[in-house]
Amino acid sequence: MPKITRPDDAQPARALWFDRKKYVTINFMVQKSKDLVVDIQDHKMILSCKTDDDINIYNEIYFYDKIQKFDSRERRYDRTINVLLRKVKENVAWPRLTKDTEKPSWMAVDFDNWRDWEQEENEGMAEYEHYMDMLQDMSKKGQAPAMDDLDDLDDD
Repeated sequence: MPKITRPDDAQPARALWFDRKKYVTINFMVQKSKDLVVDIQDHKMILSCKTDDDINIYNEIYFYDKIQKFDSRERRYDRTINVLLRKVKENVAWPRLTKDTEKPSWMAVDFDNWRDWEQEENEGMAEYEHYMDMLQDMSKKGQAPAMDDLDDLDDD
């Protein structure tokens, strides 16, 4: 892959990201991109393209943790460029996308797609235990209530 150089007049694209168990997803907000070049490496990625107005776009991100570059992909849509990064360490949450603790102004968390997946298993187990307790309580109550009075509903 040829070396991607940052054009002098380049601007960063606005990006939204979210974390999952196996992947990190980044959505770059670029409408009708052209001349797209994405270089995904183990510890960083570079995105370079032009908008339909010929504005140069350039984003360089040093990742919080290592990714599997050969199992990571990008896809261009009319309004976005989506990048799917496969984590080397699955089931480890990323508290941020970048290695640097200071967040770039053009980057934000995609709260519409964010899930606290670390807690999902604990919540599922708690829900299961609650359900089992409820079943156990129901079995201790004795006989089911008589439903003789339901016949009265037919008289209407």
